[in-house]
Amino acid sequence: MLNSPIRIDRRRKTGAAARLELLMKAAVYYGPGDIRLEERPVPKPSRGEVRLRVEACAICGTDVRIFTQGQKNVVPPQVTGHEICGLVDAIGEGAEGYKVGEKVIVVTPVGCMKCRACQRGRQNLCESFRAIGYHFNGGFTQFMVMPEEAVSQGCLIRVPRELPAEEACLIEPLSCCVNGQEYLDIQVGDRVVIYGAGPIGLMHMELARASGATHVTIVDIAADRLKKADEVFAIDRVIDSTAEDAEAVILSESGGRGPDAIICAAPAHAVFEQALRICATFGRISYFASLSKKNPVINFDANLLHYKEIGLFGAFASYAAQYQRAADLVAARKVDMRKFITHRFPLEDIHEAFEVAKSGAGFKVVVTPHGGGA
Repeated sequence: MLNSPIRIDRRRKTGAAARLELLMKAAVYYGPGDIRLEERPVPKPSRGEVRLRVEACAICGTDVRIFTQGQKNVVPPQVTGHEICGLVDAIGEGAEGYKVGEKVIVVTPVGCMKCRACQRGRQNLCESFRAIGYHFNGGFTQFMVMPEEAVSQGCLIRVPRELPAEEACLIEPLSCCVNGQEYLDIQVGDRVVIYGAGPIGLMHMELARASGATHVTIVDIAADRLKKADEVFAIDRVIDSTAEDAEAVILSESGGRGPDAIICAAPAHAVFEQALRICATFGRISYFASLSKKNPVINFDANLLHYKEIGLFGAFASYAAQYQRAADLVAARKVDMRKFITHRFPLEDIHEAFEVAKSGAGFKVVVTPHGGGA
């Protein structure tokens, strides 16, 4: 076992003999607004399982929604968190292909491997969708066990040992951006518009630049967020849509042609509808964000799609091959994750970490269960 700050509880006894038990800390979700820091036994990997020492787990917007509102797939008590990087710590009998000490990231979707989507390698669209940090315990803990079905279908991706864990854990959201942009086929010379200046919108921008986009515009309604993003990422054009007519500006600055690719990373009806109006002929649009299930319907002129041959695509999560592509980009510094990390917290400060993530005060908030970076 790797050296780690685990307590040994010598008080538990079986008969007359003291039984040594390794304990760990875990942040356990019990319901909206209720996460408790607990001491639990370090889990032992059963047959086919792999135990990870969690080095870093970032907080996703979905994690914040689970914490504040709950989620139907998360049944308390549960350890959440799915943007995970860790070290292989122990390997159950029959689990092959991994070595103790390897640095890995976790692929979130766990497929049934029987449905049409899984047979095509698209576990993110599995008909019986399950996920780490939702149906299975996630990364807001010091140690976690990857279930046999996840291990067997390649849900652990190796990353270079020298890649810091706090950067590696952000490969998960980047892989989702890879999924969205594979449909868009962004090329050298393309003009791109991204709605949303949060971490996902900015990852989309960096990925579009890596694909050759020559001009990227980011639109948002929060002036402070735009200012902060522009200071760090040097965006080609920012538009505060509360102060400027985004539609008019985008069309004017593109000579009336409109953008070649549009990414809707903001969950707003007006955004989804505007994207269709401003898209260039044979342009491509990604509805990357989702709308509220209570009101998911938008209005648009279907003839725009027809006469301009616009490609309109959805995007949900990602699958293992896209994690690998994202990992390669991060390892090569083609997408520099250091720009995104604004806050780091030990597991003991999980509540403060969630409050910062909820406030939008920074870009990405990373929890380091063993303290410090890795």
